[in-house]
Amino acid sequence: MTTEGGSAPPRLFRPRGGEEEQKATTLELFFDLVFVFAITQISHALVAHLTWAGAAEALFVLLVVWWAWTYTTWMANFMDPEQVPVRVVLLLVMLASLLMSIAIPEAFGDRALLFAGSYVALQVVRNAFIALSAPAGSRTRFNFSVILVWSLVSGALYIVGALLPSEPRVAVWIAALLIDYAGPAARYWVPGMGRATTEDWRIDPGHFSERFQLFVIIALGESIVITGATAADLDIDLARATAIAVAFIGSAALWWLYFNATARIAGRRLAASDDPGRLARDAYTYAHIPIIAGIIVVAVGDELVIAHPGETLHGPELIALAAGPVLYLAGHILFRWRMAGSISGRRLAGALGIAALGFAGLAMPALLVATLMTAVLVAVIVADLHEARGRRLRGEPSPLERFEASLGDRPA
Repeated sequence: MTTEGGSAPPRLFRPRGGEEEQKATTLELFFDLVFVFAITQISHALVAHLTWAGAAEALFVLLVVWWAWTYTTWMANFMDPEQVPVRVVLLLVMLASLLMSIAIPEAFGDRALLFAGSYVALQVVRNAFIALSAPAGSRTRFNFSVILVWSLVSGALYIVGALLPSEPRVAVWIAALLIDYAGPAARYWVPGMGRATTEDWRIDPGHFSERFQLFVIIALGESIVITGATAADLDIDLARATAIAVAFIGSAALWWLYFNATARIAGRRLAASDDPGRLARDAYTYAHIPIIAGIIVVAVGDELVIAHPGETLHGPELIALAAGPVLYLAGHILFRWRMAGSISGRRLAGALGIAALGFAGLAMPALLVATLMTAVLVAVIVADLHEARGRRLRGEPSPLERFEASLGDRPA
């Protein structure tokens, strides 16, 4: 983020304009460990309460956790985690995130105040620190001042909701969450102050995209943990061993779909954008939500299949099995549409195919359904590879090469 008048950023902020790309620091990786725990808590809570109400609560908690992590990622992209004051604030935010994660299983029960209070504290402290660290009169200070106002408004609702009985609490918390998520889209408009401009959100594209890729790895890691932890407590026969293999292949397919080309092309597009702050807000802050949610639900489906490979799933269990990969592919479609303005036909076909298998699963054992769904994911990968091979044989450039060539056609 640049400061007013193009002056050099204060010492607490990352330098901008250098040739060297910023990388994720060890403190940021350490910070992510709390969110490994948070994702585990969400997955376990969803498995324990696999109902429509349980799914709604898990989604709400995920959206809160995602917002806490995302805002901190924006902070670490603007500020230098190697500086002592920034480190201290990040560690305090990490502690608050840990307390919030501990409260997740009882977020709508006895630990509502711990959950809400921890979240509000980390949001307000972090945003206030950035605003106060920026030079007086700078666009950076203005931007984070209006962001802080939004955090205070939503935070008040979270605290009030935590003190109310369960039914009114849900309504107040939904209002608070809507305020949180409306903020970036509304550019944090505050009456009498104005609104932030995305042109001022001068991110480091390489660091920013890397951080979101690492969160995808966190979520995928949770699916591996679920697979291992579930299998460790059960007898391993042929059916269960097959279910473990199918779960692993499914996780590997999710990784391949994201990291084979999507992540690289997206990083380059972000770096080349005329308004990277706006693109990052849309494609990463918002469009990554179904990707992460899909991975979590896939982990839940894996646990169900490993525990009951020969049974026929019904109701919420079957929906969870199909919804995970469908959400994941839907997130890919949204991400590509925002990044490239086009729809991935293969991922759309894959999502529709898996949804159809969800209906067919009413008459098939869980292991067979999971195997067919994983086969669809693998088929999407094979189709991607086949198209890439065909382009190479025809001497045509890859999408990444075409994009990089298009940059050379831009006026200086």
